[in-house]
Amino acid sequence: MDGVVGEVSAAWDFGAEVRAEPTEVGLINRSFWLRGADGQRVAVLQELNTRIFRPEVHEDIEAVTAHLAAKGLTTPRLVPTRAGRRWHVAGDGGVWRCLTVVGDHTVEKLRDPADARSAGELVGRFHRAVRDLRHDFRMVRPGAHDTPRHVRRLLDAVSEHRGHRLHAEVAELAAELEVGWRQWRGSLGLPRRIVHGDLKISNVRFAGPDAVALVDLDTFAWGTLDEELGDAFRSWCNPLAEDTRSAVFDLDLFGAAIEGYARGAGPDGLSDAEWDGIVPGIERICLELASRFAQDALAECYFGWNPAFGGRGEHNLLRARGQASLAASVRARATEARRLVARAR
Repeated sequence: MDGVVGEVSAAWDFGAEVRAEPTEVGLINRSFWLRGADGQRVAVLQELNTRIFRPEVHEDIEAVTAHLAAKGLTTPRLVPTRAGRRWHVAGDGGVWRCLTVVGDHTVEKLRDPADARSAGELVGRFHRAVRDLRHDFRMVRPGAHDTPRHVRRLLDAVSEHRGHRLHAEVAELAAELEVGWRQWRGSLGLPRRIVHGDLKISNVRFAGPDAVALVDLDTFAWGTLDEELGDAFRSWCNPLAEDTRSAVFDLDLFGAAIEGYARGAGPDGLSDAEWDGIVPGIERICLELASRFAQDALAECYFGWNPAFGGRGEHNLLRARGQASLAASVRARATEARRLVARAR
């Protein structure tokens, strides 16, 4: 291998015949499959995005994955360097790591309730496994799901960016989101537990028909279940792309996912308040993300955007409208969604 990837891979003991190829997915960390002479994947090589994460995040990954492995769950594990370290610093200052390979494919968008059920069961098993883990995380993202703060910041952005070309459209949406948040009925005081922190379906690895492991582990943290499952189910149960103005909360996918989750978490896995908080949590995270995307539309600061949708602001406004419409769909279907939760628990 040539260049920095070849230099970096030599920090691990995989042999000279190993070759690297870019992975097909991943927005945050630069990732490569390492393949042996037989073409089989032997590890995942990643450059950590140090604008978002500090190298100490690997201490958190090691603590949680060691606990999961001890409980019998399949999980990626950090591969030590030749020097016995959990990460490697390249000559250009880049921070790199190797992880073991889990599963054989990724589902980019949920369509099949069977996949939703299997993924839900895996997440339930994960939450059950880490219930007794006590860990002080080295990498902390304060306020990641401080929904009132995100709504306030959007309103501040509307006041600060009056000359922006999208101001009128964002201001109208911001007013709708403020009303939606004032009308939201849920709890912000649920118990804190260890969570994955970013349960989009592409962070679930499958082997054949079964969900077998969670990946993208930099977001492990203490959080609440409504935040964790709210973010998962708002993503899993929207069969439309997130880059659409309108979205629908799919009850068939949700029913399968919550059935699987209950099976994996076990009968004593959640408190009554946590069960009751799942459906309001989905609406909450939709409102939160809509507020964040709408703010980004004015500040034009979000790192991920597609020029096919226009400018950075136009793309983020589209995403904000999609999440706002999803929040409305969740609210409209909340009664039936609660029935599905009650049936599953």
